[in-house]
Amino acid sequence: MNRLRGNASLSPSLSRRQLLQTTLAASSYLSIGCWSRRPCLAENFAARSDTDSLYDASVDKAIRRGLEVLVQRQNPDGTFLSSEQGEWVGVCSLVGLAWLSRGVRPGIGEAGQALRRTGDYVLSKVQASGFLSAKSTSHGPMYDHGFGTLFLAELYGTSSDLEMRRKLSSAVQLIVNTQNDLGGWRYNPKPEEADLSVTVCQMMALRAARNSGFGVPKEVIDRAVDYVRRSQNPDGGFMYQTRGGGSRFPLTAAAIVALYSAGIYTGHELDIAFEYMESQAETNRSRDRNNFFYYSHYYSAQAFWHIGGEPWRDWYAQLKKSLLSMQNPDGGWFDFNSLEYGTAMACLILNMPRSVLPIFQR
Repeated sequence: MNRLRGNASLSPSLSRRQLLQTTLAASSYLSIGCWSRRPCLAENFAARSDTDSLYDASVDKAIRRGLEVLVQRQNPDGTFLSSEQGEWVGVCSLVGLAWLSRGVRPGIGEAGQALRRTGDYVLSKVQASGFLSAKSTSHGPMYDHGFGTLFLAELYGTSSDLEMRRKLSSAVQLIVNTQNDLGGWRYNPKPEEADLSVTVCQMMALRAARNSGFGVPKEVIDRAVDYVRRSQNPDGGFMYQTRGGGSRFPLTAAAIVALYSAGIYTGHELDIAFEYMESQAETNRSRDRNNFFYYSHYYSAQAFWHIGGEPWRDWYAQLKKSLLSMQNPDGGWFDFNSLEYGTAMACLILNMPRSVLPIFQR
């Protein structure tokens, strides 16, 4: 199966930081968030005006309401109301990415102030070793580290903060130092075991950091790509660990995005991976039937967005239908992890075709 992936690669002459700064500076059609001294109402989260049959007014409204809920649920220290996950670096970082993807800039307006608070909180959790996690609140701290590093790398594109650069550099170096002999990463910052889910998280962080101007050794990426490839089953799906196991829909979506992040846009492994995804689509469109619904489609939306064309339109139309039907009356999205996690993920998925973040752009 051959697929056209369009302009999947990023220009090597333009860094991620430069691209994000240029996009935010030049995009007069982007909202800069909710202004202080007035309520952070949903209508103040306007973004691009070029709606179409897929990204229509109902999608735009749903995202604005979701982002408003996230602002309202923030604590003064940059964490969120959910009793446990509201302090997790990974969850806070996903919320920050949701705001950034809409064009909110740190410190500008009420939403921008909220973004700055979350950025400060995540940055404060970078330890002397470079490890980025709120240790007492996460059962899988390398997820915190990966999503936290990804968020800071995207946030760095809007800032010239030298302290952020220093801490982000140490966070990147920790990822490099903790890659195991197989080329992957696991729950803890130790070069011992590995699994595909944590590995993809670190690869995305490294891609964001590299395109923000941070050095990442080529051999680290090459070994990670090899680990991802060895995780594929003959049916096109991907297993959790290379010692064996059945194919899983969420991991297959994540693996496709990991290969993209490493600059691999075509090949037999991708063709059969997409065939597997399409064969499993019907049973993965409901939150009730997939405990990893938001995780799955955070990655599946990226994968099909990069393909473009009819495959993307069909995939997004189904995601849109599912997500709009799942939105709570107050504007958030429920998830067993936390309301902040579900809402941030839903907003990132729905906003994929309008995101200003380079990590999500073709």
